[in-house]
Amino acid sequence: MPAAIGLREDFDATALRALAKRTKDGPQARRLLALATIYADATRGEAAKIGGVTLQIVRDWVLRFNALGPVGLVDRKAPGRLPLLNEEQRAALTRTVEDGPMPAIHGVVRWRIIDLCQWLFEEFGICASETTVSRELHKMGYRKLSARPRHHAQALGAIEDFKKVSPPAWRKSPARKGSWRAT
Repeated sequence: MPAAIGLREDFDATALRALAKRTKDGPQARRLLALATIYADATRGEAAKIGGVTLQIVRDWVLRFNALGPVGLVDRKAPGRLPLLNEEQRAALTRTVEDGPMPAIHGVVRWRIIDLCQWLFEEFGICASETTVSRELHKMGYRKLSARPRHHAQALGAIEDFKKVSPPAWRKSPARKGSWRAT
């Protein structure tokens, strides 16, 4: 079995307990206390019990502590999933949306999200959902627009002729005369 990785020499158990007492971050305090037990000549297994983790996690804490000090034991933000499209693919998608579809080539007269999903699959082999493509377009500054349906033979101004003009819902009450008298 290989030897355990040693801890930094510039800290001791007392210093780590003091840091754990001052910190506002609970998980960092738990990690500092677990490492303080190692400084106090406890086994790594005992430190794992105190930290509520496995030996591998304690080893990771030791490596982070040795590299960055107590700051290395603070929870970091998870990196998250990599973006689906890279910059080159986003630029191609922007050009495609700006240029519009060619009915003879693309088979559509206007782009819908599902058509763009199909285009991405054909061009780059990327299988993206409609929600993902819509989110990407929104990030690039595009908004979903839909035309209001209109009959092809509708005369201009025909709708205004049929609109009802109602009197205002609120009217000022008439003034009251002599509803009470002061004596």
